[in-house]
Amino acid sequence: IRKGAAGIIEVSEDEIAEAIRILHEDTHNLAEGAGAAAIAALAKDKGRQRGAKLAVILSGGNIDRPLAAKALAGGTPP
Repeated sequence: IRKGAAGIIEVSEDEIAEAIRILHEDTHNLAEGAGAAAIAALAKDKGRQRGAKLAVILSGGNIDRPLAAKALAGGTPP
């Protein structure tokens, strides 16, 4: 992946939890952590992406209800 990718952005569990909240608040979609990781990366690197046309695939709605509740309440699931 590193050879073919233009760049890799690492995100923390806190950033992923924030992306889960943003997705739910803005789109009413609930994504698991893996599905929200792309949004977390875009949010982290938004300055470089400004003005660009982007597409992000959101997948994975298989989030455990207690974990989802914790993320939506502002916490970071373990």
